[in-house]
Amino acid sequence: MASRNSLSVILDQNKLTGPNYSDWLRNLKIVLRSEKIAYTLDKASPKEAPVNVTPDELEKLEKWSDHNLQARCYMLASISNELQRQFEETVDAKDICIHLQELYGTHTRSVRHATVKELMTARMRDGTSAHEHEVKMIGLIEKLVNLDLVIPHELSTNIKLLSLPSSFDNFVVNFNMNKLEATLEELVNMLANYEATMKKKKYIFLVSSSSGSKKLRTQEKGKEALCPYEED
Repeated sequence: MASRNSLSVILDQNKLTGPNYSDWLRNLKIVLRSEKIAYTLDKASPKEAPVNVTPDELEKLEKWSDHNLQARCYMLASISNELQRQFEETVDAKDICIHLQELYGTHTRSVRHATVKELMTARMRDGTSAHEHEVKMIGLIEKLVNLDLVIPHELSTNIKLLSLPSSFDNFVVNFNMNKLEATLEELVNMLANYEATMKKKKYIFLVSSSSGSKKLRTQEKGKEALCPYEED
């Protein structure tokens, strides 16, 4: 008897309730991939074996049947009793997956739309933390991944750069001209370092300007002491 997959505990702890459909599907795929049977959710069931089937073809059919049964059992074990009764006569794991998508996919689509909108319209304001802003952007990108919407890395990077205020224009120009490559996490650190450098330069400028003003006022006072009044 085959041993129970230790990863299946995530299905026990996160059974399908409806609103958590995307999380449930992600956990299901993790378990099925570990068993190397996730393909049963996408691949159509093979046709029935013809009379003159070859041994190799028969072996493939039997293998698919075993994998489909295993995937189906994982699915039925991780949904409510009501859904189990609804799908107990459904043979293919793929068909169960399609029907569940029809039942709960609308909720996933609305959440995905709202998340995309928030990501595309997010803008960092001057004076706020670049680190906090970029971490929030990464969170939105990861949320979309969990909703089965994977954004290409280069596009994710451009979206993050476009969300920056004009005070980061030099950074963006340098990043693109030098064709720099960075993970989303590395980009967060680069922006935080750039922000710290800008603040340091601004502080030095303010101190320098303040010192210059004091020196000028001292010189003016000295001039007044030498020339307390003007001659007629």
